[in-house]
Amino acid sequence: MVAPIMELCRNHTILSEEEAQTIKEMAAQLQLIADVSESDVFIDCPLADKGSALVVAEAHPSSAPSLYKTSVVGQYAFAQNEPAVMFCLLSGQSVIGSRGISQEQIAIQQNVVPIRSRSGNVIGALIMEKDISEKLEQEKNVTRLMETTEQLSETLLTVAMSQGSMQSLMHEGIVLFDDKECVTYTNPRAAEMLKEIGHVGVINGYPIAQLFYGRLEGNPLIGHKGLIHQELQIGHVSFDLKAMSIYRDQQEVGGIILIRDISDIKEKEKQLVIKSAVIKEIHHRVKNNLQTVSSLLRLQMRRTKLEEVERVYRDSINRINSIAVIHEMLAYEGLETIHFNDVVDRITKNIISSSSKPDQNIYLKISGDELILQSEVATTLALVVNELVQNCVLHAFGERRTGVIEISLQCSGTIVCVRVSDNGVGLDGANHSDRKGHLGLKITETLVEENLSGVIHITSGEQGTDVQITFPLSKAQHKEDE
Repeated sequence: MVAPIMELCRNHTILSEEEAQTIKEMAAQLQLIADVSESDVFIDCPLADKGSALVVAEAHPSSAPSLYKTSVVGQYAFAQNEPAVMFCLLSGQSVIGSRGISQEQIAIQQNVVPIRSRSGNVIGALIMEKDISEKLEQEKNVTRLMETTEQLSETLLTVAMSQGSMQSLMHEGIVLFDDKECVTYTNPRAAEMLKEIGHVGVINGYPIAQLFYGRLEGNPLIGHKGLIHQELQIGHVSFDLKAMSIYRDQQEVGGIILIRDISDIKEKEKQLVIKSAVIKEIHHRVKNNLQTVSSLLRLQMRRTKLEEVERVYRDSINRINSIAVIHEMLAYEGLETIHFNDVVDRITKNIISSSSKPDQNIYLKISGDELILQSEVATTLALVVNELVQNCVLHAFGERRTGVIEISLQCSGTIVCVRVSDNGVGLDGANHSDRKGHLGLKITETLVEENLSGVIHITSGEQGTDVQITFPLSKAQHKEDE
């Protein structure tokens, strides 16, 4: 059983009765201090022996783990384990951030402040402790890493200076320089690369700054912390450079530059940019040509007085515009994939505005997943959606003033499901019960089955028509790629 504070102070410390009472009053506040600081908190009082102190009170945080499994009240604190406590008791000065070893042999960080009597004498030390074992381990790892880096630098320097066959087989050029930033060594590959930018003959002793014609960032290299990474283009040659200092006994003794020739990579990147621009321009021109054809058909449509001919023209215009939307998006984004939800939104709104009756209000709802499709698959599916929505607008609602078309896009793994439904009169009510004789549905079935390797399922009744298209995405893309 731990003795009370007053008893510990009377029997073991050099404190007076009044000073012990002050310690007791301070101890009453320890739990609050421990909870606020999330630290183990103690009060140590001085003994007659100046090299030790006695723990007379303790408190542990309620909301954080404690460093101590058992109570340490009544135990001694010695100078060799807790120097900050002894320093505080003897000098009367606070110690912040000191490190020590706890009574349970755990590495700790201590903040120690003196407790004074009414007369100003130091009668104790208030100690807050936190576990820094993990922090110390991290510091050790950093130290080991630094030592390993220095050893690696020494090894690399030794290998590079030897005229073995390994350097000649390396793709990277190696340039070593001294603390004056003058070249001390180049491997055969580096000599070849530097020859391409005009350096012929002996390079040893050449200043690094002039080696790359003053274009290397981080000058001076000596004293620069960390890795310098830079791409340089000199004439028709492109280099990727990495430079860093080499240390010996914590002193910079020179450095190393690794050179990689990336001229081929840069040339391919340039060609890709050019090809991408050409492809975008082609899509742009195809879109313009399709819109021109659409405009010509629209002029022809306005000249005819036959309703059936006008309907054929309008259907053809909508199909052309659906394909033009795809090419317009490809021209804008420069990619071979399409966000199909945007395509659906644009072509359906265009069909509703151009094909619905003047006094009709047809509402569109699009829901489901975001579909990203290859351009060929997107073009086919756009034509399918065009036909289905066009059928809805022209036939589903008859003389009704309002109607709703819902389009759902779902993708589960590699299976895509597209549903187009309306709340119209159904196929029977629209006098299209003979599906085989209906051109729009025939086009839809052909596109789905032959181009998308999918299936189409149609249900229709007095509540409207529902068309569901299901196809495997990978097969559809593969089929289009062939």
